[in-house]
Amino acid sequence: MPKTLVCRCEDVTLHELDDAIKRGHDDLESLKRYTGFGTGWCQGKSCVALCARLLAERGGSATLPITPRPPFHPTRLADLAGLADVADADALEGRTPH
Repeated sequence: MPKTLVCRCEDVTLHELDDAIKRGHDDLESLKRYTGFGTGWCQGKSCVALCARLLAERGGSATLPITPRPPFHPTRLADLAGLADVADADALEGRTPH
């Protein structure tokens, strides 16, 4: 059986969504917290409407919006590693950190 994604960012499948609804997560916020859809890079722009429609089709309540969270963008270690070079150059030139 093919894997049908409803949230590409968090790899949430249609099967997982159906299972969560069967377990009693019958409102959009509860469903989001259980499955994790809408918490990836797109912050729900690609999946919330689809998940709300599927929830409503299966008898749940999709009337209340999900709680928005500010996007989180991790910093790569390679980016942080370059900061040591900047600090060393500033120290050689006599500049002090702010």
